[in-house]
Order: sequence, then C-alpha cells, then structure tokens
Amino acid sequence: MSVEELSIKGDEPPAEYIVKESKFGGIESSPESGQIPIIDISLFSSSSFGTKEAEIELNKLRSALSLSGCFQAIGHGISSSFLDKVREVATQFFELPVEKKQKYSREIYGGQEGYGEDVIVSEKQVLDWLYRLILQVFPEEQRRLDLWPENPNDFREVLHEYATKVKFIMHVLFKAMEKSLNLEENSFLDKLLGEKAQMRARFNFYPRCSRANKVFGLKPHIDGSGMTILLQDKEVEGLQVLVDGIWVRVPIVPAAIVVNLGAQMQIMSNGIFKSPVHRVVTNPERMRLSVALYNAPDPETEIGPVEKLIDETRPRSYKNVKNYAYINYECTQRGELGVETLKI
Repeated sequence: MSVEELSIKGDEPPAEYIVKESKFGGIESSPESGQIPIIDISLFSSSSFGTKEAEIELNKLRSALSLSGCFQAIGHGISSSFLDKVREVATQFFELPVEKKQKYSREIYGGQEGYGEDVIVSEKQVLDWLYRLILQVFPEEQRRLDLWPENPNDFREVLHEYATKVKFIMHVLFKAMEKSLNLEENSFLDKLLGEKAQMRARFNFYPRCSRANKVFGLKPHIDGSGMTILLQDKEVEGLQVLVDGIWVRVPIVPAAIVVNLGAQMQIMSNGIFKSPVHRVVTNPERMRLSVALYNAPDPETEIGPVEKLIDETRPRSYKNVKNYAYINYECTQRGELGVETLKI
C-alpha cells in the first residue's frame, strides 16, 4: 500500500518506514533552530562585483559553503507572489484524486520521472514518508511532456517559467563560487550548467504521520546534484541539516529560497566546499510541501576536482566519475554517502 493510501486511511506506518539505527542518529523531538546564513545574491550580479558589499557577501558565500554547504538566498529576483504560485499549482496537483495523478505514474512509464514514490533498490532500504512528482526540465528537448500535468491547466507554464528563473540563479551562483575560489570563468559552469547539463524538478508532498518520532519524510542524505534550490513550505518546517554533528532546523524565511550544495560540487571543489547531510522529518498534525530544482552534468560527462584546486597542500581528494547522480541515489538508499566511495 502506498504512502498516499496509508495516509488517507490514517493507518500506522508499516515496519519498512520505521527508522532503524543510523550513524546519523535518531529523530530528536526538538533540535535547535540552525544558524543558516542568509545571503543577498543580488550582489553577485556583474554590475555589483568589486564593491565592498559584494566582497562581504562573497566571503559569506565561501564560508557558508565551506562549513555547512547550505544557505538561504534573498535578492534572487523572484517575486513572493510568483513563489506562492509555484506552491499553489503544486498543491492543486497533489490534491487531485489518486486516479487522476496515476495518469503520470512512474510505474507506467518506468524510470525515475513521474508521479509516485522512490524506486526501491535495496532490501534494507528504509522507505520515506512522501510521494512526489519528478520532471526533467532541461535540456528542453528531453522533457517528457506526457508526464507534465495538464491539471491545473497552468502547471506547465508556471513550471517552465520557474525553472528558467532558477537556471539563471544557478548560473549567477556558480560564477560567484568560481570567483570566491579565484578560478577561471566556467571552471564549474561548463560541466554543471552547460548545453547538455540536466535539470530536474522534484515536487515533494509529505502527508501527516502518526509516528513522526519514528518515520522520516526523507532519510538523511546528501544531494547527488551540483546544486539544489529548494522552495520550502510557507508555514510548516521539516528540513534539517547536520552541522558539526548536530541536527539543526532550517527555519522558514519569507521570500527566501534554500540553496543546498550538491556532492558534485564537493568533488569539483576538491572538498573545499561541503555538501550537507540533510533530512526531512514528518509532522503528526500538518502536511508539508516543497519544490526542489537540481542540476547535474550529462551522465556521460566526467567530473573531478578542478586542477587549479589540487596542489601539495591540498592533494586530490576524489576520483573522476561519470553519472554520479545514479551512484549517489543507490548509496543513499543503503544508508551510505556516495561521495565517500570516491575518496582517494
């Protein structure tokens, strides 16, 4: 029985959803609110570079990505009303009757795209208490429009516009990261956001859970992306990040979007930047929605540490790899960190 069916009936989560012992610890009832930096990314525009304010913000960016790998971005240029529209169309889709959503089921078409729950790859896999819709948005010619909902009728238009805006934000941030490490332009951009690079949208819906102290919405993991940009629920918290071995809550900041560094940037930065271990906890009383857009190189593109970031004081930390996102997913489901398998 699916999470959606279980939540509708109000059934107790079965054993496969119950959290086992983990090296990342159990589910604390009330972790502290994290000191997640807030960064004004409008100062990373070409017209602002070189100003004192931009230098301060660039230092904050490097510090955030070196310590926690996570920050809240403001000054991103997307209006609060449009962010609300993204949440609205996502909510309207998830509120459709089950049979209408099944039209877009990944089980019909195979692969990871489409509506449903995550692919099971391990007998030991602890299942997550959510259902989701995953759609490829870039390159445009790879879009599976048969999986893009037609109801609500403006879903496709809103997703296209949002994805285009987020792609621009990623472009600005990758350039700022290059600058913060004194790298040449396109050291990250060419592979992570080039012509063949991929971007997907993941709409997550976390229903109420009667055993919130025993069940994860999303188990501890690091993202297999280059970068993930997350639009949080407007009212219900759930995202937590592991900082210095302590789980901290990521608070809701009005009009901000959350930026999580993906493991592929940890590899390409030769470990200078960190991809955060994070998780989502469930709520016994309220449902929660989030929308994540994440990018990765084409699966045939090999990535590895940028040569300029390798020297005697900082030797190469990671092997080169292709299709890392697949490796990362399988490791996550086994309770492992994919990036650890590439360490030298």
